[in-house]
Amino acid sequence: MNEATIRELLNEETLAALFPAERADQFFDALFGDAAEGSYDIKLSLERYDSATHTLQLALELHERPGKCLACNLTYGLPEVFSRHPVINIKGLVEAIDQLLGERAHCKEWRLGGTRESSKALHIIPLIITME
Repeated sequence: MNEATIRELLNEETLAALFPAERADQFFDALFGDAAEGSYDIKLSLERYDSATHTLQLALELHERPGKCLACNLTYGLPEVFSRHPVINIKGLVEAIDQLLGERAHCKEWRLGGTRESSKALHIIPLIITME
């Protein structure tokens, strides 16, 4: 498996289908009882594939919603929440990626890294998948 193949398989359209934009609203509806209470939208993106370590790194991008505040103190605890929350469903996401890869590779294990503040309006939670 190489990065070009990964980028071809996990293109923007495929990533949007794997993690649809409306999932953020579903998450906030489950959390607060109202999707309008959410302060960010979530987009899945591909960061890189390291063929030496067989590590795929995706990103859950948290984009601040207009008129809302993407406060660090709210996003730093999210990796723990996202790793278990049934609406976010990281386990199911990784299983879907594994199926998409077919016989080319398999997702062995995954973890969410710590929240990174890319800008005031964009925070990133890495999804690191070790492949075999």
